[in-house]
Parts: sequence; C-alpha cells; structure tokens
Amino acid sequence: MRLRSFAQSPLFFGLLAGIAIPAGGASADTSKAVFGGGCFWCVEEAFDKLDGVIETTSGYTGGDTDAPTYESVSAGGTGHVEVVEVAYDTDKLDYSDLLYVYWRNIDPFAVNRQFCDEGSPYRSALFPMNDDERALAESAKAELAERFGESIATEINNFDTFYAAEDYHQDYYSKNPVRYNFYKNACGRPDRLEEIWGDEAMPHESLAGP
Repeated sequence: MRLRSFAQSPLFFGLLAGIAIPAGGASADTSKAVFGGGCFWCVEEAFDKLDGVIETTSGYTGGDTDAPTYESVSAGGTGHVEVVEVAYDTDKLDYSDLLYVYWRNIDPFAVNRQFCDEGSPYRSALFPMNDDERALAESAKAELAERFGESIATEINNFDTFYAAEDYHQDYYSKNPVRYNFYKNACGRPDRLEEIWGDEAMPHESLAGP
C-alpha cells in the first residue's frame, strides 16, 4: 500500500484515535500556471504559503485520456501527471517567482518519481502556457544543470488541458494535517529537499508577506 493511500485509509484513522478546465479564465490582474512536482498535496502546501497566490487546485494534465481520475492516473497508462494549478496576483508575483519556489520544493534529479512516490504520474514537469514562460523555464533548468553539474530530469511540456482532481484531494494538507504530515515526513520529502537545497529548501517563507 502506498504511504499516501495509507494516509487516507480507515486503518490510519484507527491508529490515530475529474472535470476539464480550459486555460485562461483569470482576471486582468491574475494569471495561472501549472506545476507537476510529485504529490499534489505537497505542491499545494508550498504555493499556498506565498503572498500573492490566490488559489491552488490539485489535478492532472499532460496525458492523452479525457476525464482522468486519481485511480486511473496513479495506476499508470494515462500519461497524465499529478499537478497543481496556481492562480496568482501578477502585481505581487510573476512566473519567475513561482519557478524559484517550484524548483526548491522538488528533487530535480529524480526520474519518473518524487521522493517515495514512484511512476510516471509523479514525475516532475512544467507546463508553460506561452513562449515567455517556456523561455523562463528553459533558462532556469539550464542554470540548475550548470549549478549542480547534473542533468535535470524535469520535463518542460506544452500545456493542454487541466483536469481538477477529486474534492477530497483539494487542500488535503490543511484539512487533514496529522495524516498529511505523517505521509510527507515518512516519504522523506523534507529531508531530501534539505539535502539538495540546504538553506534554500522550502523558500516560501522568504516570499511570503508579513
């Protein structure tokens, strides 16, 4: 049983006792960006703490099947990635800010996995929505490869359609903090981020408002 599935199971409770959404739709002062960094619960938590992020939504993209579900995506074969759609205030944040936070919340060297979650649905991937975002993403990826002297596994793919995940996945980290923190720590995410990024790991506090 996956650690994350265990965190949702009745056994865990005892021990402790998809809609398609097209691109766009944001107002003139907001924009949206999509990031795949393994478990979408954890990616939501990282971005939600940023001053200027309006909303985060867990979901799926990058595959070739319509109306994906958690069960079908996690089983593999759909081509979809677990992602988070971030709606943000462009007066407070830009895409480069989001990229900075994104990189420091993932393992950019892991292939078809993030931390304890294995398989292509958990690969790290960026989905720029225009040429400017793609240029920024490619530049950041190249800078990281030079900095670490290693190949960066994170994909940069064209954005197509975002499918919102099931309701019980939305804001999971805040609705189920004990189960979520058990999963995140048992999965080794904080330790691995610190190993890679040192003091830069989990940098949302440096960009958050007072």
